[in-house]
Amino acid sequence: MKARPGDHIIVKGHVIGETDREGEVLEAMGEGNQPPYRVRWEDGHESVFFPGPDAEVRKAHEKTH
Repeated sequence: MKARPGDHIIVKGHVIGETDREGEVLEAMGEGNQPPYRVRWEDGHESVFFPGPDAEVRKAHEKTH
């Protein structure tokens, strides 16, 4: 997975009724835009994120909804 600042990461809900989480990539901390990523989530908090198989990247130029 590669992401650049401005891209969005979508993490799928794990149980029925749980909504997907979405965050904006602020920084690609790995070499060549690889993980980990510093992400600002919808609720405003920031974290260092290592994506798992339930995550996808939406490029900055793609619409998320």
